[in-house]
Amino acid sequence: MSTMTIGDIRPDTADTRSHAFVHARVMLRRNLRHLQRYPSLTLMVILMPLVLLLLFVYVFGGTLGAGLGSGMSAGVHGGRAAYADYVAPAIILLAVAAAAQGTAIAVAQDMTEGIIARFRTMAVARSSVLTGHVVSATIQTLIGVVVVTAAALAVGFRPHANAAEWLAALGVILLVTFAVTWLCVGLGLSARSVETASNSPMFLILLPFLGSGFVPTSSLPTGMRWFAEYEPFTPVNETLRGLLTGTKIGDNLGITIAWCVGVAVLSYAWSRRLYEREPKPR
Repeated sequence: MSTMTIGDIRPDTADTRSHAFVHARVMLRRNLRHLQRYPSLTLMVILMPLVLLLLFVYVFGGTLGAGLGSGMSAGVHGGRAAYADYVAPAIILLAVAAAAQGTAIAVAQDMTEGIIARFRTMAVARSSVLTGHVVSATIQTLIGVVVVTAAALAVGFRPHANAAEWLAALGVILLVTFAVTWLCVGLGLSARSVETASNSPMFLILLPFLGSGFVPTSSLPTGMRWFAEYEPFTPVNETLRGLLTGTKIGDNLGITIAWCVGVAVLSYAWSRRLYEREPKPR
């Protein structure tokens, strides 16, 4: 079994592309160690959605749940318990968005500290450095999703999904994670400072609030309702809610896949271009 470390990757390594998988594994190990060294970032990823879950279920849940109409699973009426079922998918997506923000910060740290500049001078497969960030972020995201889902169950979330629907929901979460993580890799590479990188992905955290995540879009003013119905997190919310609680999904799954594939492909191409360009003075 290979025990290659970053220091073993030399400019004279033969056939760099054939070693892309090995290099990606080395970068993954390095990023996971980075997460262990800075646990505050992981705590931020987990605590933010947990605080929002408790706030919306226990503070606003009674009032907001009483106003729920269409969009609830059969046999479920208003109240705090109904709202826990309604809001849980949005909180899960917030956990994904928070982890993606952490990815942008980690990539920006590598850029500002000169780590990526060093990798550019080494015979490292171009894709492996960025892939290491994406895979480690996916692992971090799944940890956050598991914790948030467990907390949602503890506060009253009662999904009706069978095993196949749980697997489908996991697939949707992974697809969204892949797309927004590559987007945040690009945001981290383009940021001129870690502070900029921490702020630029904030729209990913705001979008679930401006869709169907916390209230039905039918309750919104006309202009905001139009935006909420067509922004990307709404079909993702409706798909997860349908898979987990039995509400109608309609064409939301297809729209979710289209959004995620489009964002992932464009973000990957953008990130590779940013990584390969000549560094400019900061």
